[in-house]
Amino acid sequence: MELGDVQKFLVFLGSARDSTPPRPARLGLRVARQCEKHLQEMGHDVELIDPLSIELPAAFKPHFAYAKSAVPEALDALAAKIEAADGYVMVSPEYNHSMSPALAHLLNHFGSSLFSYKPSAIVTYSAGQWGGARAAVGMRTFLSELGCLPVSAMIHLPKAQDILTETGDFAEGVDTAAWQGYFERTLAQLAWWAAAARAQRTIEGIPAAAPAFSRDPSQRNAP
Repeated sequence: MELGDVQKFLVFLGSARDSTPPRPARLGLRVARQCEKHLQEMGHDVELIDPLSIELPAAFKPHFAYAKSAVPEALDALAAKIEAADGYVMVSPEYNHSMSPALAHLLNHFGSSLFSYKPSAIVTYSAGQWGGARAAVGMRTFLSELGCLPVSAMIHLPKAQDILTETGDFAEGVDTAAWQGYFERTLAQLAWWAAAARAQRTIEGIPAAAPAFSRDPSQRNAP
């Protein structure tokens, strides 16, 4: 596989709100759409995962806890997409200095074996001045535990409503070249690591000494 080959990425939108008064509706959707557009322009296959379009069971039960014949269709379909993807973009606002509850709730439905040995990128935003940067700190730990280690570069968008339009394009009056370069730094890292990880999985597979968690985190416990 060449580094320039088409890769499959999922962009997870970490907002389940259908409006954000008094701010523009679904501010995070603008951010997710820009990530989607940017990766597509890089030549990759991208799908935006919107929690509002996924019908989750009322009572929390992870995908892996169901008998195979009883898994809800929506969970099974998303699990297949996660497993087939080469990498992930996690887009989140900040809630009490933490990542979005909607994003954590959605991701917690799936075991780390689906995400393992693949990279992720952290993208946060806010309507105010901090750009969700404090949420990103906790996301590094969360995503590392999930198995999709985040790349070093991150994207933070303060006052995202002034930077992006509803379609995810850059607004008039912003330094488009500078913002594109800012996105490029993180997403180029993501694509590089995704290509490298896929090549290694193809050549050597998952190391027998460090398998992805297939049961529970006790697999990593000391004797």
